[in-house]
Amino acid sequence: MAVGAAFGATIAASAAGGGYKMVRLIARVDRHRVTLDRAGGIRDAAPTMPTILLVDDEPIVREVVERYLRQDGFAVEVARDGDEALRRFSAARPDLVLLDLMLPGVDGLGVCRRIRAQSNVPVIMLTAKGDETDTIIGLGVGADDYVAKPFSPRELVARVKAVLRRAGAPSPVAEGDPLRFGALTIRPDQRRVELAGQAVELTAREFDLLVFLAAHPGQVFSRDELLDKVWDWAYASDGGTVTVHVRRLRQKIEADPERPRHVKTVWGVGYKFEP
Repeated sequence: MAVGAAFGATIAASAAGGGYKMVRLIARVDRHRVTLDRAGGIRDAAPTMPTILLVDDEPIVREVVERYLRQDGFAVEVARDGDEALRRFSAARPDLVLLDLMLPGVDGLGVCRRIRAQSNVPVIMLTAKGDETDTIIGLGVGADDYVAKPFSPRELVARVKAVLRRAGAPSPVAEGDPLRFGALTIRPDQRRVELAGQAVELTAREFDLLVFLAAHPGQVFSRDELLDKVWDWAYASDGGTVTVHVRRLRQKIEADPERPRHVKTVWGVGYKFEP
């Protein structure tokens, strides 16, 4: 049995009559917890909860958020600066990254760029309230979502669950034949997009946005409707999140992003997909 790089073992024993009744090893192997009996046989196996990489230079933020995440059953890796975040990302292979924008060393934008160069794992930016420009830049370099400080830890955990749910959920259109629109091919069951036969790298949120719009050709959706349907979260307000994702999507799938063929703006209303 191949064992992953991350391997932890716990030995539990109970004394009875001067000896040990049992020895149990719990090993984390490929994101599963495997219990082995003394003879080495597997007794049970169950998937672990997702791992969250929490990156923030403020001790109180790290302490509170980590506690709330662990209370909900998440495994948590913690980093205090950008350099440590990149090391832990490579070692831990997290399912989601909570990334503060202002960090010592490599800042949050730099960390996000490097993560995006190697992975489409969901990234939620933690930003200072009112830093709209930095927020838009963060979304522009590939963050899936953002939360402004100060925030409620419970609401942050709910946002984490929503983003993970969207990232791992089946496509909103039925699995089956690919969707083809000229040179653009969308394969919902594989979460794959091709342009003229070449794979297009999309983040989880960009893919969800494209599939949702393509599943409703010609139908116009406001930014608030897209936030509700695609982001699966009741945002207070920020249509800029949708605007940035639409712009990034156009840059990846449109021959001329300034004159898009498929993802079109309906001025004063929202967006629609044209086959």
